Amino acid sequence: MAALDGLPPLRDVIERFGLDARKALGQNFILDLNLTQKVARTAGPLDGVTVIEVGPGPGGLTRAILALGAKKVIAIERDPRCLPALGEIADHYPGRLEVIEGDALKIDFATLATDGPARVIANLPYNVGTQLLINWLLPPQWPPFWQSLTLMFQKEVAQRIVAREDDNHYGRLGVLCGWRTETYMAFDISPLAFTPPPKVTSTVVHLTPKLEPIPCTVARLERVTEAAFGQRRKMLRQSVKSLGGEALLAKAGIDPTRRAETLSVEEFCRLANCL
Repeated sequence: MAALDGLPPLRDVIERFGLDARKALGQNFILDLNLTQKVARTAGPLDGVTVIEVGPGPGGLTRAILALGAKKVIAIERDPRCLPALGEIADHYPGRLEVIEGDALKIDFATLATDGPARVIANLPYNVGTQLLINWLLPPQWPPFWQSLTLMFQKEVAQRIVAREDDNHYGRLGVLCGWRTETYMAFDISPLAFTPPPKVTSTVVHLTPKLEPIPCTVARLERVTEAAFGQRRKMLRQSVKSLGGEALLAKAGIDPTRRAETLSVEEFCRLANCL
């Protein structure tokens, strides 16, 4: 892809700007531009699409998204060292790359999507990835600002995102994702594809919003899942005792001897609605 977009190889960019990946920022850079294109393609055709990217670093994924035809990329980068490298990409694609320096956890993403729903494509920093996903899953308004999420996580987190009942990885995150989105794991990425190599395999996950999820209050669903999975080895009559115990379970029509990991998303919503 270096020949395709006419920009220097990422390894040269990193060396020229001194962009050593920093563990404190959860940084792991992908230098293989063919691989970043594969990640971007997972989001579907990008012609005319506005894309939001978090943690672009030296811009490998950013370049892939732009080369595949995105109308505009809004990139949020916390590390000021990366701004000059991203500036070169912005100059190469006039008017198509906007870089915002800041903490993604403090940004109101809905205000960025001014041209209709945007797609989020990101190699998320490991230390904030799960929290960002939860923020995107639980906005005050639904449907959300995003048309889809194509995100890279540690494989263990990806397994929790797509897990459903009776799966060892099933928990609060699986319930929240299953409630409001359709999810699938697209492909794994070896640690060797990153600089520096992390100790774990990464996985690209794709999520699309359900336009009409089961009616349920976010706060109640969070309370129920927190209680149920907080004592996941115990029967529900014990784990949700603080919320009403057997009386609550009876109202929802759920056997009190079951455990949290056996309940479907629909049953958790029913339980939350009976609070």
